[in-house]
Amino acid sequence: MKTNNGSYPYLLTIVRQHVKRKLHLNVLHGRQCNTTLSNLTESKCINSTGSCQITCFKTETCETSPYNQQQCNNNSEFFSGRNDLYLIDITATKNSCMNCNNPVKMPETDIGPEAFSNIVNVTLDINEGEEFSAAQAATVMSVMSDLASSINGSSAALSLGEGVEGVLVRETEPADINEVLFAYASPKANISMVDSKDKLDVFSRSIAVPEEAFEQSLRMNVSVPFAAVFRFLNMTKDENNSTVLGNEVIAIEMGTKIRDLTENISIIFRNMKYKGYPSCQSWDGEGGRPNWTDNGCQTMQDGDNITCQCSHLTFFAILLTPLNETISSSDLYKLTIITQVGCGLSMFFLGIVLFMHFLLRRAKASTSTRILIQLVTAMFLLNLSFLVNNYVAKTKHTVGCKIMAAIMHYFMLATFTWFAVQAFHLCLQLYMEGKIVIRRYMLKVCIISWVLPSFIGIVLLIVGKYGEQVISTSDTEENVAMCWITDSNAHYVVNIGYYALVFIFTLTTFIIVLSWLFCRKRAAVGTAEDSRSGKNIITILGLCCMLGVTWGFAFFAYGVLRIPSYYIFTVLNSFQGFFLFIYYYNTSHSGNVAASNTTSSSTTTLKTNLDIFDNPYSNTQKTK
Repeated sequence: MKTNNGSYPYLLTIVRQHVKRKLHLNVLHGRQCNTTLSNLTESKCINSTGSCQITCFKTETCETSPYNQQQCNNNSEFFSGRNDLYLIDITATKNSCMNCNNPVKMPETDIGPEAFSNIVNVTLDINEGEEFSAAQAATVMSVMSDLASSINGSSAALSLGEGVEGVLVRETEPADINEVLFAYASPKANISMVDSKDKLDVFSRSIAVPEEAFEQSLRMNVSVPFAAVFRFLNMTKDENNSTVLGNEVIAIEMGTKIRDLTENISIIFRNMKYKGYPSCQSWDGEGGRPNWTDNGCQTMQDGDNITCQCSHLTFFAILLTPLNETISSSDLYKLTIITQVGCGLSMFFLGIVLFMHFLLRRAKASTSTRILIQLVTAMFLLNLSFLVNNYVAKTKHTVGCKIMAAIMHYFMLATFTWFAVQAFHLCLQLYMEGKIVIRRYMLKVCIISWVLPSFIGIVLLIVGKYGEQVISTSDTEENVAMCWITDSNAHYVVNIGYYALVFIFTLTTFIIVLSWLFCRKRAAVGTAEDSRSGKNIITILGLCCMLGVTWGFAFFAYGVLRIPSYYIFTVLNSFQGFFLFIYYYNTSHSGNVAASNTTSSSTTTLKTNLDIFDNPYSNTQKTK
């Protein structure tokens, strides 16, 4: 307690902890007063006892007293450089508390790169203009316990290099532990400590560490309760090259693993301008690159404000998914059902085709049949790997997911290649009039179609392009994970680029053959061949539709056509196996009927180019 130059009023100085504990103070004061207080009751407050006076004061009344910087500056001689004090006028007839507890505080000490290295024996490699290593960020957070035990004050600001800033707050009195608030105005502004949530609105970013987190750390036998918050700008991106809002990664450390909180960590970004759908994600600090996941985090949007509520402590960031890469949760659910049902039916009918071929018709299979069966096999395995993919992704097993992605990608590329082989074989039949004289023709097309895609898959697996891919929806809680290519550039080059070449070739083949058939139809008007041309056109259409032309709807998945093309693409390609079965059954049935009408002295011949499409599943030979 001090006086102003030895005269009244008496000013009693208390700290924030006294106010938080709601203490009741009984102050005996006066000139030459050496009386003691005992058995004091409320009625004796502000009463005279000879030369002494008794004043009673409830510190909780200071909570409602607003911070007045001007008054505090006028009485700065009482503060000794502190900014967390309250001044009580003991001589006032009413409770008079001057709030000089600045609700927005800066840390007591500053720690730079050299001091940080000396204290925790960690040297950081930070180069101006370059990304900050995610592994180094994890190292920084792992030594916060050592730093908390080494500093003298209750807080410290850490500036470790370009884009690496943090604040560490120690709670030296376990009884005084409370929620701790951090905030800053911009990505490059200093991080402040804030006492009241009412003051957070003036900052563009804020982080709230709840009291429960401190209590949990104490139960884990942490010697010095503390909370360290770091802001990493331009940190290493994940394998998906994801867009991070503000390019800011927030890390929170308390010296032990904090999880399953009922009072969530709250991270708020205010008045943000961005394009895309935000999603609060976390990373556990393992590995050389972040592996972001939305587990344990909720994303809440309120206009331009984004709030992340997370039940654990680790690294956090808000990832932005481009608008044209998202889909409504209802559309995704419908498309998922269509895909699963379609793939299931396709596998069933493709299995029937394989059964009929290997057990009933393999001996009399032509080259066309064997090529079609190879396509059926690739498509069957593609559907199977697609159905299994989602279950593997749910296991969150990194290695298993990468292998699953590589397997499904391989069978997709193999299917594309067999589409191209089908078109090539069709063109070759037309050009050679049904006579294919290429030596070991079937072996060569099998090597190309099965081996070439494996090289692509192995290369992508080695360079780490496979992993968990999240399909974003308008409702982040409905996002779906699958094992696939995580690099969008690799996806466009390997998948879209490769299929574009296949599509151009197969579509060109389809148009040429269809045009040729119409010419044959016009030339055959009024002849017996005219009655057969309609069936031949249906046969060609059925075959060409199975050349992967339906996959071309993926090229229209932009703008207003995006959602309709998704449905058309999903329906046609999910049921592609069923369509193949129908085509196989019709053509093979047609061949059986034709064979039963031939005489014993006759054989099936290729009289014209058109005749080779009657039944590509019969073992035809040209006789001389």
